[in-house]
Amino acid sequence: MKFRRSAGILLHPTSFPGPYGIGDIGPTAHRWVDFLAEAGCGLWQTLPLGPTGFGDSPYQTFSAFAGNPYLISPDRLVEDGLIYPEDLEEHPDFSEDMVEYGKVIPWKLDLLDKAYDQFQQTKSAELQAGFQKFNQEQTDWLDDFALFMALKEAQGGGSWTEWPEPLRSREQLALREAKADYGEAIQRQKFRQFLFFRQWSALRHYANGKRIQIIGDIPIFVAHDSAEVWARPELFYMDEEGNPTVVAGVPPDYFSETGQLWGNPLYRWEVHAKHGYAWWIHRWQAVLQLVDIVRLDHFRGFAAYWEVPASEDTAVNGRWMPGPGKHFFKFLRSALGELPIIAEDLGVVTPDVVELREQFGLPGMIVLQFAYYGDPGELFLPHNHIENRVVYTGTHDNDTSRGWYERVSEEERDFFRRYMGVDGKAVAWDLIRAAWSSVAVFAVAPMQDFLNLGNEARMNYPGNPSGNWTWRMSEDDFDEDLRKRIREYNFLYQRTNE
Repeated sequence: MKFRRSAGILLHPTSFPGPYGIGDIGPTAHRWVDFLAEAGCGLWQTLPLGPTGFGDSPYQTFSAFAGNPYLISPDRLVEDGLIYPEDLEEHPDFSEDMVEYGKVIPWKLDLLDKAYDQFQQTKSAELQAGFQKFNQEQTDWLDDFALFMALKEAQGGGSWTEWPEPLRSREQLALREAKADYGEAIQRQKFRQFLFFRQWSALRHYANGKRIQIIGDIPIFVAHDSAEVWARPELFYMDEEGNPTVVAGVPPDYFSETGQLWGNPLYRWEVHAKHGYAWWIHRWQAVLQLVDIVRLDHFRGFAAYWEVPASEDTAVNGRWMPGPGKHFFKFLRSALGELPIIAEDLGVVTPDVVELREQFGLPGMIVLQFAYYGDPGELFLPHNHIENRVVYTGTHDNDTSRGWYERVSEEERDFFRRYMGVDGKAVAWDLIRAAWSSVAVFAVAPMQDFLNLGNEARMNYPGNPSGNWTWRMSEDDFDEDLRKRIREYNFLYQRTNE
């Protein structure tokens, strides 16, 4: 797909400010869209939008199709008559600076249960019709997901591999009994998804009306403890007990000397191919209901992926295995037409990865924080950029730009100052200017860099199982001077959305 020169900001909805402990997709999200539009940005990039589980990572969700109920806006529930204003008056003493998931989750789920109870009592014709239509349109994934979550709740929240064997192996009699026993819980789960999709659809429509495209994210792998793996185990390498035999990761790299052991089950690509990649095509169609452009995480895994025996404690003792390659993308293009894909091709980029990306004309990624090692031939340095790329100052996996500069070696800082012709006192904005002035078609920076924040605002440390995904901006960050400065950069470097 041919993209138009543009620019935007990376900010996950959990990071929005607000009084309810976590950012949501209600009024503040619409205010965010206004901020972007007034700043001349044409792009808003988010992380995956699925329902998070242990570790709160949007890259390890209970479903590849469902939305995250923690993002549902309480204010919009009031507007819909599903809860009362007084329901929002008492809540835990939430932090304004970070998401405290341990406080947020039980309060938010209790609120959603109140909304469901009110929905049952009021019988709003509009909401009833909308809910019924949603159930019909999304049944391909919704039925399995709602049952999965209802069973998980009934079983104390543990992994599905710990459930009684008839449920674990999806014996038909056991499933019929579960649907009868947990009918109310199943409906509650479906209702939460209805609310998420209803609110997100309104937000996306608003953004598109402001000439802003949303860049979403598809993780290449899905979580083991997910509805999809439980419902379709034949698509993954697993044993008879439902445990993975091999898992995903990456070899030792910039982020970790022992690699990253993600633990996701790996696909039986030959089974997917046999069925024309139907599951994957359905997954793409689902995400494109939510966003306009997709960052395809770990693109290199479609050329070759790192397979690690499930018994290993690190990712060191793995091996490269061939991915589905061009065969997969031909099926995808046949089903979707032009591919609105940004290929996340960071890390070990071998010739087969480059060939696959270029065959389908997909823009790859450039991260400026990786550029300043002292080699003028480094392809991430601005003078080596090409148009069919998306340039970032950093991503959710990097430190903030200020934090990066403060923590790297003096040799790297020196090369950065010499190359950029700067004194190192405004690193975040120096990198933003370098990204925006690049010939790359898209330029994106995390909100933390526009706010010139340090390491304390980092979103994720790859390999760390906890303490991530918590950063939140403040109400004061919707600053008029900041909006004008971003707009000036968009004007100067021909990236405005007008």
